[in-house]
Amino acid sequence: MNDLSLAAPGQFSDLRAEAAIEPDAVATGPVKKETQIIAIYGKGGIGKSFTLANLSYSMAQNGKRVLLIGCDPKSDTTSLLFGGKACPTIIQTSSAKKLAGEEVAIGDVCFVRDGVFAMELGGPEVGRGCGGRGIIHGFELLEKLGFHDWGFDYVLLDFLGDVVCGGFGLPIARDMCQKVIVVGSNDLQSLYVANNVCSAVEYFRKLGGNVGVAGLVINKDDGTGEAQAFAEAAGIPVLAAIPADEDIRKKSANYEIVGRPGGRWAPLFEALSEAVGSAPPVQPRPLSQDGLLGLFDGDTVGRDVALVPATMADMRGVAHVERPSLEIVYDAA
Repeated sequence: MNDLSLAAPGQFSDLRAEAAIEPDAVATGPVKKETQIIAIYGKGGIGKSFTLANLSYSMAQNGKRVLLIGCDPKSDTTSLLFGGKACPTIIQTSSAKKLAGEEVAIGDVCFVRDGVFAMELGGPEVGRGCGGRGIIHGFELLEKLGFHDWGFDYVLLDFLGDVVCGGFGLPIARDMCQKVIVVGSNDLQSLYVANNVCSAVEYFRKLGGNVGVAGLVINKDDGTGEAQAFAEAAGIPVLAAIPADEDIRKKSANYEIVGRPGGRWAPLFEALSEAVGSAPPVQPRPLSQDGLLGLFDGDTVGRDVALVPATMADMRGVAHVERPSLEIVYDAA
């Protein structure tokens, strides 16, 4: 006797009726626009804010709806975009509004220039809290403000890359973005940070995450080639190489957008915006410490230095006589 013989009367007719129902027709309407959320990481001072201000400006000038969110406790991501003016941060505004018994409105924290929407999450004052926790709190508030319902083509998140903290790794750990871009230069420290970001992406992909690295932006490129070699070794493309040019340095120091349409550097940032939008997220191949050092000349990074073990005499600063231990060691049974 099989299980079908145990079926109650009328059960088969119910199943046949259910099976006869046709599936819903395939949707033929316009494709719903999906926002690309991109997290940009890099060593502090490497030029993320400069890169993002000009990238977001170029995207907006090409008809894209762009939201730039600064996630660095220094709150300087939007300073170049707004001509050096400080933007009220979400953390600061939220605290003030809470004390006044008021709700935070989008106009309190989000500001617009030439089509670019921008805001700063902010962070606690030095020694008064955790920057990563500030990031988490900031995103919780953004969700209350309707973050998931906003209609943008691109949301660019500026994250400090040389802080090993759960809050700063939030977009990668929780699949909050589709892809990551790293900003580096031809120096060991910035590539060390870029490599760490690649390691984080690889780690969370092994745990089932979907975030990948879209590529590397080389800033202050002096042509020595270490950043290009890193990208090749890590299996990620170079999206743009921004030269170490005095004109760029002076203009950015004066809070000027260098990627304005029709300007000398406009084609560079137009190409970068195109590359950022089309580059697929890939799984990187992080380098070992020796592999990273191998990208540089040995004299530059001290690769030939040997590790000399210290002795107890070294530690005490005087001659030391090793005494026999009083520990009783029993023979194995």
